[in-house]
Amino acid sequence: MFTQKITPYLWVEKDAKAVADYYLSIFKDGKLKDFRKFDSDESGNDAGIETAVIEIAGMEFSILAAGPLFKFNEAVSFVINTKDQAETDYFWDALTKNGGEEGACGWCKDKYGLSWQVVPTEYFELIHSDDPVVRDKAMKNTLKQKKLILAELK
Repeated sequence: MFTQKITPYLWVEKDAKAVADYYLSIFKDGKLKDFRKFDSDESGNDAGIETAVIEIAGMEFSILAAGPLFKFNEAVSFVINTKDQAETDYFWDALTKNGGEEGACGWCKDKYGLSWQVVPTEYFELIHSDDPVVRDKAMKNTLKQKKLILAELK
């Protein structure tokens, strides 16, 4: 049964179950909703394909493991709105370790190359402040950071 109107569908090279397990290890409230393997006769793909559906942070993601035809890039990213610096640190560290990559201004990539923005919700209050001094400091310091550090943005 479909519960959301739009579902992100992530194409990975192989092992949809391992990819699902990876994301479920980071998003502790997540769950595996479905996993399927289709052999080459069923899928039309010489190597077969695997699919998985996970739910993380209340949102479904579908995963398709069907070979190395496509790669993730920064044109699409997912924003994780964090409640504080500790939660920001947790997600940043979890996504960038074991082959992930730090980017600039709160952007990072996980070990599969999927782009994420890890952003404390207070950040938006700073950059949208009515006080131009607060806005300016937050924006200038954002450009100097990889992981967003709230104490340095205030």
